[in-house]
Amino acid sequence: MAPMGIRLSPLGMAVFCLLGLGVLYHLYSGFLAGRFAFFMLSEPAAGGPETPRGSAPAGAVDLRELLAVSVLAAARGGEEVKRVREGNVLNAKAKGKTREGAEEQLTSGDLLSNRRMFYLLKGAFPAVQINSEERVDTADQETVSWDRSIPEDIKQKIQPKEVPAESVTVWIDPLDATQEYTEDLRQYVTTMVCVAVNGKPVIGVIHKPFSSYTAWAMVDGGSNVKPRSSYNEKTPRIIVSRSHAGKVEQVARQTFGNKTVIIPAGGAGYKVLALLDVAEKNQEEADVYIHVTYIKKWDICAGNAVLRALGGHMTTLTGEEISYTGSDGNEGGLIASINMNHKALIEKLPDLEKTSHK
Repeated sequence: MAPMGIRLSPLGMAVFCLLGLGVLYHLYSGFLAGRFAFFMLSEPAAGGPETPRGSAPAGAVDLRELLAVSVLAAARGGEEVKRVREGNVLNAKAKGKTREGAEEQLTSGDLLSNRRMFYLLKGAFPAVQINSEERVDTADQETVSWDRSIPEDIKQKIQPKEVPAESVTVWIDPLDATQEYTEDLRQYVTTMVCVAVNGKPVIGVIHKPFSSYTAWAMVDGGSNVKPRSSYNEKTPRIIVSRSHAGKVEQVARQTFGNKTVIIPAGGAGYKVLALLDVAEKNQEEADVYIHVTYIKKWDICAGNAVLRALGGHMTTLTGEEISYTGSDGNEGGLIASINMNHKALIEKLPDLEKTSHK
């Protein structure tokens, strides 16, 4: 009750209450705004972007996903290779010379396949370094999306495995055996993708565009291809480059005898498949793959990964492992085998290393 003689006006009481509320508002508005901002930043907005379920966190790459998109990239590149060859619009030109003085060819098939493969991989994994045989022209940039679906055969054989993105290098060969491609020797042509982690090849994809055959494998994972049941170590069939067949033949026959068969062939991808159990009528079979000169790493990385995944070997002619970091080329030649005594093979062919740097 108010003191005697003093009457409280209803209007005055209302004004007093409003002033009090104003003071409280100014005192607590900053605090409430801060709490609201914290809440908004700590919770994802409804309908906003979230990390896709099952995908690797930021800074990491899931190798199973990378295998899946690599298989898709090799096939998409192969579509371009096949389309250009069948349309006979190669637009072939010389892009330089090899160390042996032979002209290296460049075609529309190389360029279009490269663009399709590069941007598909880069769009799916933008943080990963990609090394490609052909230069990527930013003026020809295209958006190629991937829905992150994984084929059932990969799901069944490969478990998710995350690695740091900075440890990964992807090597693309958009058209292996370009010379043979221009000569319409289609059986030798492949598109390839390789994934190396800390310089070691762990994923390999070899795709044959003109038969739609694809071999893939992941080290410590699984594969859709396997070795043959037997190999001939005493008088092996040796597959070599068409341009270097004579050089290998002389030494090989001195080592293994006159019954040794030398198979000249185009394309490093084709030569690796020759060591495996491949159900292809145009695929020759060999026991050993030898190359005696300088070779680019995107030519051999995918085959190296496939052989490693199956327990095979691809080394320099002196037995050193090939690192897929640093320079684009391998100076020491190579020898590849599977289910054979690889060290013994190297010891039998010491003279070949002398020619590998020429």
